[in-house]
Amino acid sequence: MPAPTIEDRLRRSKRSAVHLEMRDGYMRSDPRFIAWQTGAQEAADTSHRPWLDLISEVTAAGVAVRRVRIISEPASDYIRWEHSLTDANVDAGEHVRWLPRRQASDLLLPGNDYWLFDDEVALFLHFDGDGELAPDDEEEVTDPGVVDSCAAAFEAAWVRGVAHADYHLL
Repeated sequence: MPAPTIEDRLRRSKRSAVHLEMRDGYMRSDPRFIAWQTGAQEAADTSHRPWLDLISEVTAAGVAVRRVRIISEPASDYIRWEHSLTDANVDAGEHVRWLPRRQASDLLLPGNDYWLFDDEVALFLHFDGDGELAPDDEEEVTDPGVVDSCAAAFEAAWVRGVAHADYHLL
């Protein structure tokens, strides 16, 4: 039986799903990002619809979905693209905050991005040096100590983060 996808995990969540992102670029080979770079914003927006529908579905079921993006300033082109798409995420029900990396220096953060589902399962995401998914791209951890550390790290970043509506890219 294949491991559940992030989409499966979101649909199975009962209370919360949080996502901590700490890279300045992901999968720059993504056709949506390439389209945005060439000015084809509509193509990028249209292909984002399945994710937005999922977030709407999950948040309508009562699951709080929150994301913190820890970013360098000035922002990379990839972060500028993500920022341009984030209004739609917020409209779908996701709460997104941005935290400049310089304001996170004293936080104890895991070495990898992760999702945390219902404060019970941490799903670490592994990327290669170019931001592409690594062959062993996901690592599920249920150890209470690790899960609690991830929850604490997320909350510390969340408190410092700036709501998407109030954050302006540098």
